[in-house]
Amino acid sequence: MRLSEKQSDVLIGYALVALSAVCFGIMPIFASVAYASGEDTTTLLFLRFMIGGVFLAIIAKLKNAPLPPKSSYPVLFLLGALGYTGISFCYFTALNYASASLVSLLLYVYPALVTLFSVLFVHEKISSSKLIALMCAFGGCMLVLGLGGKGDLKGMALALGAAVIYAIYIIVSAQVIGKKTAMASSAFIILSASLSFACMVMVKGVHLPKTSEGLFATLAIALFSTVIAFWAFFSGLGRIGATNASLVSTLEPLVTVLSAMVFLGERLSLINLLGGVLILVGLVLSALPKPQRYA
Repeated sequence: MRLSEKQSDVLIGYALVALSAVCFGIMPIFASVAYASGEDTTTLLFLRFMIGGVFLAIIAKLKNAPLPPKSSYPVLFLLGALGYTGISFCYFTALNYASASLVSLLLYVYPALVTLFSVLFVHEKISSSKLIALMCAFGGCMLVLGLGGKGDLKGMALALGAAVIYAIYIIVSAQVIGKKTAMASSAFIILSASLSFACMVMVKGVHLPKTSEGLFATLAIALFSTVIAFWAFFSGLGRIGATNASLVSTLEPLVTVLSAMVFLGERLSLINLLGGVLILVGLVLSALPKPQRYA
């Protein structure tokens, strides 16, 4: 049976968001290779955001992506210079102290935190599915934290710090970033983050990778896990909508866990896996649309 043009477009949308999830999901694996080659966190993130931001800006220009209003520039700059910088620094630093699998699973508590913060600070009403999502996410988090794995409390605390900052970042960005300006806004935010890491590199010094594998891993993070990941996500988002895109994005932590097992030899205990499953269930429930009410 031949698919209609609309059906084909939807399938392409799902494939693009899945590609984005894979590109984001393998990022911790590349980071581990870069660290093993002697590169430090600030240098890696500076190169990631500088290279990725320039390429994203070029793509936005070629696609004639609408620019955000000038009134939003200060907030976008802070989202990059403080928000995304904080998220990335906590996340990538956590990889030095805890396994990629645990760091990724703990990061994905952020959708539940978005729900919680929205209820507390934006006064949104919470549905039963959102409440269950919160319970699953935090229950899973407690299982992952309580029975450790390969990592110490510092790494896990940094991973949770990244999740908290990410949740705040999402709530703020939702107020200032429109769907049509998402691509250009992302380039603006990423370039702003590169300025923060440029300042850090000037203070701490540059520690470039000492091996060809480390150089490849750095370029892979900049191109695959930043440029292609962002481009694929926004291209798919316009085809399948935010809710479906969020559901497909739950592939990210699964990709990270499986990749860490295959390429880094990491293993999770049964309790860790159960905690991860609960976090993923909470993530899916957080992304589900609200049920429609009919009069």
